[in-house]
Amino acid sequence: MLTFFLPFQMNAFARRLRRTAPSSGDCHNELVTPPAHSRVNGWSLPLHSFQLIGWLVYSYMAVVAFGIYIPLLPPPWASAVYAVVGITFLFHLVAHLLAVSIDPADPSVRARKNYSLPMPVLDRKKHPHVIQNLHCHLCEVDVGSRVKHCSNCNKCIADFDHHCKWLNNCVGGKNYWCFFVTVASAALGLLVLLLLVLFIFIEAMANPALLRTSPHFDSIRENGTWLVFLPLVPLETSQAGLLVLAFATFLLALVSFLLLGHLLGFHIYLLTRNMSTYDYVVKQRHTNAPREKLETAAQSASSKSVSVQHLPHVETTIDCDAPLPGKTSALRYQDKGQIAGPLSAAFCTEMDGLRQNPGNAVTSFPHLPKSHSQRLPGGVNADDAVFWRQGKDEWMAAQGFPRRVSGEGAPVAQNPLGSSVMKPMVDHQQQQMTLPPQELP
Repeated sequence: MLTFFLPFQMNAFARRLRRTAPSSGDCHNELVTPPAHSRVNGWSLPLHSFQLIGWLVYSYMAVVAFGIYIPLLPPPWASAVYAVVGITFLFHLVAHLLAVSIDPADPSVRARKNYSLPMPVLDRKKHPHVIQNLHCHLCEVDVGSRVKHCSNCNKCIADFDHHCKWLNNCVGGKNYWCFFVTVASAALGLLVLLLLVLFIFIEAMANPALLRTSPHFDSIRENGTWLVFLPLVPLETSQAGLLVLAFATFLLALVSFLLLGHLLGFHIYLLTRNMSTYDYVVKQRHTNAPREKLETAAQSASSKSVSVQHLPHVETTIDCDAPLPGKTSALRYQDKGQIAGPLSAAFCTEMDGLRQNPGNAVTSFPHLPKSHSQRLPGGVNADDAVFWRQGKDEWMAAQGFPRRVSGEGAPVAQNPLGSSVMKPMVDHQQQQMTLPPQELP
């Protein structure tokens, strides 16, 4: 029985709360769960945990400020701080309630949409994007150019800025200034509260009499006993408890002030640039995309270089005893035929010199004088012609081909393929090849 219900429980808990795309299956409109309803505002269920934390922090700060620390101030300062903190907290409360309660949806969505009906399903095979050609295929209305469809609220938001989890609502054109006043008033109220708690903490250790000016302290003889929630419900507490609470309140207010101050500064920056949070995020994505491509290319190049460095070293050798292939070692001399032969001893001697002295960029052959490097007709060096002719005779003898001498004394060899006979060289070329080097023209 347990093995029967286990897959069902896993599938039930793995479902997404909101689904705007069809699941993979035989039918492209098949859904795992029914489509969710669109949210009206920040009070629509389910409430976000950040929203609850925000209201708890606000309530705690209000109780601590108005019930514990402001009543301890001397009469001239108590009235001024009551006014400043009271106005700031009241502005924050009104702006917070408006920012949560306002529906920031596009006017065409509010005029046509029935929030009691479920959200239609987006068919990705027909429409790749939710909003295409200024038409939302989920809300089924025409929208403006600055409208974005919020997946958390399941509706199109006019002048979309961002979805705020602390408000549990989208921030758009209709409630942006309420959101801005909420952040600014909260930052100002926390700054005043920080100064107040810091003053109480210092004076409670340095000059406690300055904080005990209320008439309710006249009936208390011990200096270590303090009163809170003056003047309506006086409750006694110790000095240590008062200081510990002040220290905890100071830390909480400081962290909240830093976070809200950063958020306030960011939105002031956006206002000066006439940008929304969504525009800023899109701009950062376009800016970081080339960097990511460059980093990816650099990583791939470095990986390739590392792989090349780890390749084994291959040493090339030259076999002096092996015959040269016909296509690479043949000497074409005025298209009269091909002469091939093995590497000579002189060439191997020079190759040994290259192995012993690899640093030389230019290799000279000492047994061939520079005056002998003359050219025969057709661009062939005379020394090379003599060298390759001797190699040809040796190769013919090694292969067992018969030698034939023409009328001029030039050897004639049968082609190994048997198709033709290699023709003798021209008379004046043979004479030049047999002349001593000093008699070359």
